[in-house]
Amino acid sequence: MNNKYGYLSVMMPVISVIFFFIKRGLNSDIYLAIIVYSILSLLGIMFAIMSKRTIPMILGILSNGGVLACAFLLLLAMGISEA
Repeated sequence: MNNKYGYLSVMMPVISVIFFFIKRGLNSDIYLAIIVYSILSLLGIMFAIMSKRTIPMILGILSNGGVLACAFLLLLAMGISEA
């Protein structure tokens, strides 16, 4: 396991997708999901930056950035719907 930070950065969006499929439904706590997605994607971005190779770094930053953008849009949608 030469590049463990690269593998961890790519695994964070996979864990986010698994969490999404486990916690989906009408009675799911959406704010908990937003917090989990944000924490996992920020950890993934930090792992991607600590990675030494360029391919896992680029892949990790793009995939975790996508998850973070979706979490932000979800937070924005929840804020608009409460007003």
